Amino acid sequence: MKSEKENILESSVQYIKSVGPKRAESFSKIGINTIRDLIFYFPSRHLDRTTVLTAAKAYGYAMNGYDGEATIIAKVVDKEKRNLGRKEILKVQFRDSSGFIECVWFQGVKYFYSVFNEGDYFAISGKPEINYNKLQIVHPDFDKITEEETQSFLITGKIIPFYRIPKELKQKNIGDLSLRRIINTAIESYVDNLEETLPQEIIEQHKLIDLITAVKNYHYPESKELFEQAKRRFKFEEMFYLELLVAIKKNNYQTKLIGNKMEIKTNLVSDFIKTLPFELTHSQLNVLSEIKKDMLSEKPMNRLLQGDVGSGKTIVALISMLIAVDNGFQTALMAPTEILADQHAKNISEMINKLALVQKGKEIKVSLLLGGQKKSERNQKLSDIELQEADIIIGTHAIFEEQVKFNNLGLIVIDEQHRFGVKQRAALQSKGKTPDVLVMSATPIPRTLSMTVYGDLDFSVINEMPKNRIPIKTVLRGEKRLPEIYKFIIDKTKEGYQTFLVYPLVEESEKLDLKAATTFYEDLKENHLQNLKLGLIHGRMSWQEKEEVMLMFKDKQFDVLVSTTVIEVGIDIPDANIILINDAHRFGLSQLHQLRGRVGRSNKQAYCILITKDEIAAKQNANELELDYLSSVQLEKYKSSVRLQSMVKHLDGFKIAEIDLKLRGPGDIFGTKQSGFPELKYTNIVEDQEIILEAKQSAFKLIEVDPKLEKNFSAVIRKNLIKHYSENLSYAKIA
Repeated sequence: MKSEKENILESSVQYIKSVGPKRAESFSKIGINTIRDLIFYFPSRHLDRTTVLTAAKAYGYAMNGYDGEATIIAKVVDKEKRNLGRKEILKVQFRDSSGFIECVWFQGVKYFYSVFNEGDYFAISGKPEINYNKLQIVHPDFDKITEEETQSFLITGKIIPFYRIPKELKQKNIGDLSLRRIINTAIESYVDNLEETLPQEIIEQHKLIDLITAVKNYHYPESKELFEQAKRRFKFEEMFYLELLVAIKKNNYQTKLIGNKMEIKTNLVSDFIKTLPFELTHSQLNVLSEIKKDMLSEKPMNRLLQGDVGSGKTIVALISMLIAVDNGFQTALMAPTEILADQHAKNISEMINKLALVQKGKEIKVSLLLGGQKKSERNQKLSDIELQEADIIIGTHAIFEEQVKFNNLGLIVIDEQHRFGVKQRAALQSKGKTPDVLVMSATPIPRTLSMTVYGDLDFSVINEMPKNRIPIKTVLRGEKRLPEIYKFIIDKTKEGYQTFLVYPLVEESEKLDLKAATTFYEDLKENHLQNLKLGLIHGRMSWQEKEEVMLMFKDKQFDVLVSTTVIEVGIDIPDANIILINDAHRFGLSQLHQLRGRVGRSNKQAYCILITKDEIAAKQNANELELDYLSSVQLEKYKSSVRLQSMVKHLDGFKIAEIDLKLRGPGDIFGTKQSGFPELKYTNIVEDQEIILEAKQSAFKLIEVDPKLEKNFSAVIRKNLIKHYSENLSYAKIA
């Protein structure tokens, strides 16, 4: 039952002064329905007097070569539009008590002319420069403030909050000033009704401030120190509840579910290993030992297998599947695309056929189930699965559809697990009596992510490559070098090399100045590569068409395969040892690393050639772009260069993943939208590793001593979980 305080906070936002029913509708469109929602609508930034200069001081700093940004609070005294050739420019004159400053806009002139009216006060921020002896800022950031705020700000050093104002609020004439007043009224009138969401013991143990103090100081900080404490409080709480969900999920899996205890019954696995044309690496053997230990235990396996592109994860997965088959179980391998599922089925069938020559025991049947199969073929496969005529079932998401009925599912292997949502994984798990689960990823997961969303999984890492692999040479070139690169490809074709030529689009786009596979395929055939055999593959083909092209490429019917990123995951062509990636500056870092992994799968030297229009990146020295030493402004300027030079400098997927995380920022990098976990509002998983670890240890310790959250100590936590995380809790039993 809700308390009286909670009922007040759950009242409609319309009852706040200056809101009313009409404005409440606009607030509702951005997710603010109650007074509580409004109180937790925090500023996107603050204006702090320590960053503020007078116009005179800013002038002096600029004269002395100051390269940073400054904020000046001043009044609009004049504005004028001027024609500069075909373009208009806007100049706005501001004045404070010490002098004048001119702000200039070259774009959006019409809009900005309407914003700045004589007599209005603004906080303007940007890099101050001296032009014709005038203090100037070009295209500054700005915030309108009242004259009253100006006075109190300059005298008392008050920190002013600025809120994100979506168009839904602007349409009801809610701007900076009115939103600040509305939120301030809500805080002054109702913030004391907030009930604490963390137990007092945890607050004291982790030196956190209480919830009410934190909310007040997130909006209107009394000091910088209290603002930092408020941010720390919300980061800890956010991560504590996320890690609590992870801990509950892991505990449920380990304690409430009984798995299938297996054993090594026959020589099936050892005979299979003898048929391999290579030796398993030490790392593969270590990982297999961890997986075997899980499978031979009655606790269900819930393991993440990480390994760089080409490190041999599929062989490890197949050996795990054979342990299950040896115990009379069916196994399922789920791949993200039809073409990859098809390739897995062909490769595994080939290996099982070799095994059949030395194994005199049970015949192992491999079945491929895909969405686009003929009805008669599909019905036969469904029957085989239900009657356990099929032992190893391979497919895409089609294998967890309702009509697929497994007879005795003992192990699920999920390839490229980040491409599947939590609901899909749950659907597949429900098809057996708590089957063991092995999820594989060729996209290495940085430590911060492994501590959060993947914290319920046990980790195995293959951290060495097969012995005969020669490291791939990666180079970065400008577009002008393409003719000599084509000559290099032609020369290497004579040595038996095959080449992937990757383009970002299927067809040319007027909006995007990017290369298109179909256009360049025709051009290359007629011009630069006219004496070579060219093939074309892209995402608009059916999987059967893609499969046909890939098989022709594998059979050396093509020297060069012109492609889009459809080849990104898992295609294995041993003689393809050159990959040329056009417009490389438009690809993500992990995607570039995945593409590079398509080559270097034989004992020949492989090459990855990155082509870019970014001339700065092409000429930049990799050692000049050390990520840890770049300022945020430099990082934004050189982001493309850093990404491309990282590919030249590093082959290690884990290092690439860490750099990718730093470049992209947290965002939805680990798929919380699919994972069943809440999205992060306060925590930056790149910068907040310490607090993430602190919250994780606290949450896991709590579930260890009170797994059902039944003790008095846990009452506040249990209440908050049910109230705010009920949907996320429903996923707590899913791997």
